[in-house]
Amino acid sequence: MSNKQFSHLDSQGRARMVDVTDKSETRRQAVAGARLRMQPATLAMIRDNAHPKGDVLATARIAGIQAAKKTWDLIPLCHPLMLTGVKVEIEPEGDDCLVITALCKLKGVTGVEMEALTAASVAALTLYDMCKAVDRGMVIEQVCLLEKQGGRSGHFVRDAPGSDDD
Repeated sequence: MSNKQFSHLDSQGRARMVDVTDKSETRRQAVAGARLRMQPATLAMIRDNAHPKGDVLATARIAGIQAAKKTWDLIPLCHPLMLTGVKVEIEPEGDDCLVITALCKLKGVTGVEMEALTAASVAALTLYDMCKAVDRGMVIEQVCLLEKQGGRSGHFVRDAPGSDDD
């Protein structure tokens, strides 16, 4: 572990909300992802829009967007943010997986990583909820930050799986 201090802890190790009063506004954005593994028949039902609950992908996209806007209400030390853009995309991969990508952006004094992660997670949870009657064995996996831009820490891009840095 690095010797960096955790920003959400005070000098006695107690949780605190980070004071961002004196930070300058910059453009910030974050992209997070998640995967939902399922039976091939479940994915076929979703692809064919044949699910009894209707367009589950549209519902999951809306849930992800709504979750991003509510992140500060769900994660105790997050700041309430005025998001200027949220986009949730859900694409099939192979015959048994949906890949969820959430992009959040704003012009502000703190990052939007938690909002993007929350959007991707809640979209995946919504898909699970809507499809669990036909496939209880689904697995949500690889929820992670894919990219972040803006702010003091600069640009971050997750290495692709299988790269030399794995």
